[in-house]
Amino acid sequence: MKKSGAWLVRYALEQLGIRYTFGIPGVHNTEIYDELNNSESITPILVTHEGGGAFMADAVSRTSDSIGTLLVVPAAGITHASSGIGEAHLDGVPMLVISGGVRTDGMNYQLHDMDQHGVLKPITKATFKVTAQADIITTLYKAYDIAMTGEPGPVFVEIPVNIALFKAECPTPITYAEYRQLDSSEPTTVGSYELSKEQFSKEKLVTQAVDTLLSSKQVGLFLGWGCKESTKQAIVLAELLSAPVSTTLQGLSVFPGNHPLHVGMGFGGYSVPAAEQAFKEVDCVLACGTRFSEIPTGSFAMKVPEKLIHIDINPQVFNANYPAKITIEGDALEVLSLIVDQIQQRQAAEVLAKGATFKEQFNKENSDKMNAKVMSIAADKQRYLKDWFAHDTKGKVNPARFFQQLRDRMNDDDYLVVDDGNHTFLAAELMPIHTSKHFISPTDFNCMGYCVPAAIGTKIANPDKQVVGIVGDGAFLMTCMELVTATHNQLGLIISVFNDGELAQIAQAQSVPYNRKTCTTLGRYKVEGVAMATGCEYLRVNTNEEIYDSLTAAFKFSEQGISVILDINIDYSKKTRFTQGIVKTNLQRFELSEKIRFISRAIKRKITG
Repeated sequence: MKKSGAWLVRYALEQLGIRYTFGIPGVHNTEIYDELNNSESITPILVTHEGGGAFMADAVSRTSDSIGTLLVVPAAGITHASSGIGEAHLDGVPMLVISGGVRTDGMNYQLHDMDQHGVLKPITKATFKVTAQADIITTLYKAYDIAMTGEPGPVFVEIPVNIALFKAECPTPITYAEYRQLDSSEPTTVGSYELSKEQFSKEKLVTQAVDTLLSSKQVGLFLGWGCKESTKQAIVLAELLSAPVSTTLQGLSVFPGNHPLHVGMGFGGYSVPAAEQAFKEVDCVLACGTRFSEIPTGSFAMKVPEKLIHIDINPQVFNANYPAKITIEGDALEVLSLIVDQIQQRQAAEVLAKGATFKEQFNKENSDKMNAKVMSIAADKQRYLKDWFAHDTKGKVNPARFFQQLRDRMNDDDYLVVDDGNHTFLAAELMPIHTSKHFISPTDFNCMGYCVPAAIGTKIANPDKQVVGIVGDGAFLMTCMELVTATHNQLGLIISVFNDGELAQIAQAQSVPYNRKTCTTLGRYKVEGVAMATGCEYLRVNTNEEIYDSLTAAFKFSEQGISVILDINIDYSKKTRFTQGIVKTNLQRFELSEKIRFISRAIKRKITG
């Protein structure tokens, strides 16, 4: 049978359950776009910039069961999208990146002629260039497997324009299920993602982990994005061990923020008091689905006890920053389930062997321990919130007041999307998230401009849920025009712009060691003008007293499919614990002579101006 490359692309994407593609059509991919227009299950979404399209695809992967898919032109489309691809790569988010390619007829200096694979190699798990129509379906299936297997990530497929345009003899198209049956091996992994050989069986390692957990005085859990599908197991484990639970920034949602054992992001002097205090007595940490990267560890200020049990699907993260006593390579859901089952079996066997009196005493001791821990955590949280509420914002909006009222407005299964900036850590400290995968943010790649397009991708993938974005006025400038896409598709987003006229996170970090702010004051612009240009409604929130009515109006607009920008006169004068902690940590790392130089310079500038 003869089929065009474009037809084969459409067929393969339909078989993979792709629901949306994001990008901009150009001469090298118009045939594919034309085919997608005929699809009953795939909707191509036009974006204003491929960088925004990549963030949309990232959000689809994070918040739904479909893989986010980019369809862009070669060269400029790829370089524009690279920030979003890089974010997905470092954050472990699967993505299919498909671009057209120059003709394969041997002509040189064609339009968009560049080595795309060389550009994308550092920020993808694998790249492929299709050389014949007959290879398209299996190549896309293989790319999908690599993107989803092990630690997930982006995979790139280039389809030259002549292969997309023209028909050629092809074997009968196979479904993805048939492809999986033909491939008797496990889904492919590549390069650094190949599975390592375990010295011990997983069962033996789990037994060692359980021995360590049950012999420890106080266990703490530290959970990352890798636990996004194992919330139930994490809750059971925490309750069995009366263990406080801390998360990474990306993993903020994997353990319910309204659970009494949840303490916040990270633990130590850079974390909120509930986390700092709860982990002071911890002599064993079970970390799961986390790399111990810079942000959740407070720039590596986190103090981890000698008894560290580290579980991750990617063995390369083990012992990279913190030495572990026990490492278990595997999926979080599988390994946590094994640990929970073994603890429950041991406890049941002990109760059965020792009788009813022991059972009563055992239950009482566990209950007393849990209640003491829960009361302490709750008291620390309440004191921290009270401290925020008492802060004089001098007529501006108090972040804690805003997040409290926003939390009251949102359902547990609504989505919060944040950008990179001071607001990110305010959200982490002040906005409890109750459902896994319902808080997303740029993390290890830490890319500004994420919020608006990621909120669009989240809403497209979850049209029946409310999606609220939180973004600083600096990050908003980078991708605000993508709201045209939201308006065109009648998404009804709520984008809250924390407006203070600065790149606040960096400005605050500058103020301590430099006692001045360089290149972090924004040029003046009117957020209302952006709303007018993009067809959004506009609401200004000047003071705490205006929060309630503004949120009420914003949610009403959203229910009508009308996107709205909340321009919030935010007060950033009170620093987050995270900002205070990382500034202190990094200053302490300096050699004494450099420390004296920095402090002296700051004091001199404070005196002389």
